[in-house]
Amino acid sequence: MNTPIPRPANRFDIHEWAGAFGDLGTLIPFVAAYIAILKMNPNGILVAFGIALIAVGWIYRTPFPVQPMKAIGASAVSHASIAAGLTASVVVAASLMTGAIWLLLAVTGLAKKISAYIPKSALLGVVMGLGFSFMGEGIRLMESSPVAGGILLLMTLALLNRPKVPAMLILLAVGFGITLFDKPELSAQLQTVKPEFVLPSFEWQSLTMNDLWLGLVLLALPQLPLTFGNAFISITEENNRLFPNRPVSEQSVAISTGLMNVWSSLIGGIPMCHGAGGMAGHIQFGARTGGSSIILGGILLVAGVVLPSSISTIFQLFPSNVLGVILFLAGLQLALGSRDTSSEKADRFIVLATAGLAVWNVGIAVLFGILVHSFAKKGFLKI
Repeated sequence: MNTPIPRPANRFDIHEWAGAFGDLGTLIPFVAAYIAILKMNPNGILVAFGIALIAVGWIYRTPFPVQPMKAIGASAVSHASIAAGLTASVVVAASLMTGAIWLLLAVTGLAKKISAYIPKSALLGVVMGLGFSFMGEGIRLMESSPVAGGILLLMTLALLNRPKVPAMLILLAVGFGITLFDKPELSAQLQTVKPEFVLPSFEWQSLTMNDLWLGLVLLALPQLPLTFGNAFISITEENNRLFPNRPVSEQSVAISTGLMNVWSSLIGGIPMCHGAGGMAGHIQFGARTGGSSIILGGILLVAGVVLPSSISTIFQLFPSNVLGVILFLAGLQLALGSRDTSSEKADRFIVLATAGLAVWNVGIAVLFGILVHSFAKKGFLKI
């Protein structure tokens, strides 16, 4: 009888602390937009993220990420208005409906069955394309000050080549210094920050059937293909490739996606997912265990309970250049993870074509990869 290999314990050293902030490039812009544009309560959003991150770090014991769902966030923020029907309540309802969908996919086994049809070449292509998308978004964030962004990027790359140096913590410290120099009035604002103690309130009783319908049709369903490709298939592939002694199953990822969204909706949070780019960011800056997720979750939980009214002010400490560097390097790490491709010409074609499509639309990229692989296998397509 084979004795199971024990899973490594979570660590909480300086490298896990540095890696904990590797996903801020996605987290901060979306959360800040939800708070500023849709007037959502930061208390519920941050507490939901905090508990979810602590849970996945404790259970999976890898730098498993929890991110805002990007398609929902972009749609909700860009079309936010009472006239359009996209209000804070609809976003909360979208989180509930998203959770219900993923729990249904997990319980019925449909999530695992669908993933079995997706060839490895398509998976690698989606991961590569997502990496390119993150790199492009990182460059966009650095465009406001390209010289400073370039210097920060080169500095961070140099620091990453020194394993004992926490590159992320140095990058954040430099970023804070730049922000306070450029915005001296922010120092005065930070001095007014006062701790408080606020527990999130339950939001389900305020949701209407109209909120649930709009949340499902306008937000949850359009997000589903992206979540399936990026935050279900790709994250499972990436975790199991990087941490073979700490594997996750498709069913467990579907269940955790469902549970954390139901939980988020309960206290007025936003739709969340396990984006593959988040794991790449954590790993790029030193994380190797679930300790990084627990650290970030603990920080967000405390901030949500103790500093909810000051979050918008605190977020100003993170300049766009720093967030751009984080996103660019996370994308680079993600794209490099898909370099182990087959020598077969057809497989290389699928990887590259799927990657290009994934930059535009992950759902279409996955469908394309499945179809081309099937046609090539049956001899209908010569590449």
